[in-house]
Amino acid sequence: MPRLLEILREQGVSEWWPDYDMVRLRADTFEAADATSLAVDLEGPLIGLIMYTQEAEPHYRSASIDIALDVGCTGQGLGTDALRTLSRHLLGSLGHHRLTVDPACANGRAIRAYRKVGFSPVGVMREYELGADGTWHDNLLMDMLAGELR
Repeated sequence: MPRLLEILREQGVSEWWPDYDMVRLRADTFEAADATSLAVDLEGPLIGLIMYTQEAEPHYRSASIDIALDVGCTGQGLGTDALRTLSRHLLGSLGHHRLTVDPACANGRAIRAYRKVGFSPVGVMREYELGADGTWHDNLLMDMLAGELR
């Protein structure tokens, strides 16, 4: 948990994951009843977090993903690999037919990684998320169907 908190407080991560302390981190990840949190490691050291929530209702069976990665590990395809691996698990092993993500519209790095895996824009959710700067920010809703995974 301390290493993960360090990652969430890094410049380049904290603007997308604002205002985290140990209590909020624990509540939003490992104690959250509706979320499953997984470590992203690179041959040992923790380099990030990837998590998902599931809609279990059979008529709406789907899952949502979120990821935070150490800024020193970006640009190497590691986030894309983690997203692809989790997507494969959610679509294959867990039987979801659709996945969603909702990065901030200003988070071009995340949007590019999601596109590489097969996510496509659905639309902009206006003033969706309160940012670290205290203002509301637009987020891009993206989804991917099982047959679109790359």
